[in-house]
Amino acid sequence: MAAFDLSAALASPQRWLVTGAAGFIGSHLVEQLLAAGQRVVGLDNFVTGKRANLDDAVAKAGQGARERFSFVEGDITSLETCQRVCAGVDFVLHQAALGSVPRSIKDPLASHRANVDGFVNMLVASRDAKVKRFVYASSSSVYGDDPTLPKQEARTGRVLSPYAATKHVNEVYAQVFERTYALQTVGLRYFNVFGPRQDPNGPYAAVIPRWMALLFAGQPCDLNGDGSTSRDFCFVLNAVQANLRAALAPGEDVSDCVYNVAVGDKTSLSELYQLIRERVAKTVPAVKSLEPRRQPFRPGDIKDSQADISRARQHLGYAPTHTVAQGLELTVVPPGGVP
Repeated sequence: MAAFDLSAALASPQRWLVTGAAGFIGSHLVEQLLAAGQRVVGLDNFVTGKRANLDDAVAKAGQGARERFSFVEGDITSLETCQRVCAGVDFVLHQAALGSVPRSIKDPLASHRANVDGFVNMLVASRDAKVKRFVYASSSSVYGDDPTLPKQEARTGRVLSPYAATKHVNEVYAQVFERTYALQTVGLRYFNVFGPRQDPNGPYAAVIPRWMALLFAGQPCDLNGDGSTSRDFCFVLNAVQANLRAALAPGEDVSDCVYNVAVGDKTSLSELYQLIRERVAKTVPAVKSLEPRRQPFRPGDIKDSQADISRARQHLGYAPTHTVAQGLELTVVPPGGVP
């Protein structure tokens, strides 16, 4: 698969559907696809996505992007909406979901409606529209309490939250639709994706944008646990590459499978805090010595996470282009700054 040329595969314009298009990862997919000359349909209900993300993505995609982009405001919990946006589509990149472990613990029914009922609607609509391949966002949370590092796709433990349960169910349904209806499906287990446009606000904000916003405001950050908790933080353009390769990689052995999407390394929360603080201090020198406030370990979270990305390398030709440090250089910018 090393010979798979993604740029050449994108040379022929095709029609793509991106669900969750106004979200963090979805808007980057829209931007990169439009920049590559593709035709894109976006779907979002704006529960967590933002119109500003779409406006920014289309503007950055270059000349002619707006003419090749159409958007539908709607919800994947409506089968009719899913069928409407799938009509005439070649590839589906399904990112729409209610994320966050704590959110799912607080409201498991909402997570199930969006992440399971909505997911099955998208599978049915994609099957009926005869799309070439259905690529969907899974999560490293499916590894649950399995202590093995690095995480390999074939070995998982008991899931620890309703959110993780929904992502596990997604993988089961996708594989059933492949085997029952011959719908090609590819699951991508994201490991802590970060980058520009990630929302720093709200109780369920991801740690990197939340810490950035607080430090740029000169305020202390909360750190859950003793700081040794580690994650395989993955810059968003790595995740974009994985999606495009998962959709376009030739060969029948690519689908009916899940792949880790990460860098293949781990960074502790203490190390991550220092990396972010160091970059913010260039603009706000006062935070250079600001220490985080220690909080209890968060229920439903795993202690350590690191991915084995060899399967994605072998089958998709995936190769991360950005390390954590390189990704943070493009992410940690002052409010209103240009990444």
